[in-house]
Amino acid sequence: MNYKWIAIILFVIMYLYRTMISVISLRSEKNPIPENVSDVYDKETYEKWRAYHAETNRFEMLSFSVSTLVSFLLLVLNVYALFAGLFPEGLFWQTFSVILVSALSSLIEIPFSWYGTMVIEEKYGFNRSTAKTFWADQLKSFIIMLLVMTGIGCLLFALHRALGDWLVPAFAIVMTLIILIIAFLYPFLSRIFNKFTPLEEGELRDKLTALLEKNGYKVRAINVMDASRRTTRSNAYFSGFGKMKTIVLYDTLLEAQTADEICAVFAHELGHGLHKDTLKNQILTFFQMLVIAVFAWLTLRTVDIFTDFGFEGVNYGFALLLIIGVEFPVISPLTALFANYFSRRAEYAADAHAVKEGYGEQLITSLKTLAKENYSNLAPSPLIVKLEYSHPTLSQRIDAIRKRI
Repeated sequence: MNYKWIAIILFVIMYLYRTMISVISLRSEKNPIPENVSDVYDKETYEKWRAYHAETNRFEMLSFSVSTLVSFLLLVLNVYALFAGLFPEGLFWQTFSVILVSALSSLIEIPFSWYGTMVIEEKYGFNRSTAKTFWADQLKSFIIMLLVMTGIGCLLFALHRALGDWLVPAFAIVMTLIILIIAFLYPFLSRIFNKFTPLEEGELRDKLTALLEKNGYKVRAINVMDASRRTTRSNAYFSGFGKMKTIVLYDTLLEAQTADEICAVFAHELGHGLHKDTLKNQILTFFQMLVIAVFAWLTLRTVDIFTDFGFEGVNYGFALLLIIGVEFPVISPLTALFANYFSRRAEYAADAHAVKEGYGEQLITSLKTLAKENYSNLAPSPLIVKLEYSHPTLSQRIDAIRKRI
């Protein structure tokens, strides 16, 4: 059995699947806009959205095709094994060599990222990044990717050598813990890319504090992030485990929405907290890591996979790339189908909590503003929603909120 060509065929199938998703998404721009969201875009803005949607989709298809072609050639030509031959013997260096090839191959995406950010996003008024900010972000992302992937590769090596077939539960548990630690450290890690300042005293701060305390939470801090350095898009989020929360607001959100609309967004987020949605997502993450661990176990016990790609034996870095880039993506559409279904249900429930807090109408206006500011697709394909969307469409959410009101 030639595992190399099986892997390449699976790789091509996943490329065709992603291309199909992009084509369906591109065609959805012709879908009629539902009546309850027809006021989000005026005629001029809607035409601008259609042009933006078409241009970004076509450009992303081109970018994805080029990066896929590079990855395809690296696999077909056994470049990973050839490059590994330039490094000293030893499991660490052999693992690092493969991760380094993968990181270097990702550099092909930088010109596309530059064009997408500095040309397309600039053209439609979203970009505020300078060249200095762009290149600093690229450098930081490259270093972080290299360190994280090498660390995971070494972790896979250590667990497999120490535990053998017990790798499956051990890897799933350790990876889930790492993800939780990263989530815990996210407020600190995000400072690598952005600056945070405390929200000034006033109506919004008082309302947000009262809203959280009413629901049993304590506010560690309310910070404003300088998102406007890079974009005009708006967002906000909670961070922190348990009842102690830090609120982060994009400065663009403060410019675009009223105090009550921002409170509506956080009443929705409180709904997620009260319904234990974070815990549910962590359980789902564990099962996803368990599936990946099973793939790791099957891959590492099949030495022929590595020899078919030119290696002399098992290479943990290459195993990691196969698992993340070829094997898991084959079943990820199925896992995403179920995960997104439950996620959409959780979004409806969180919206219902905002209505219960008395912010139903404000949540509707807030969601419409966010949709307009972020150039959201108001009438996506129902198939794409089922396969890809973790949130219901804006129209579906508004219908549900109206019924609750």
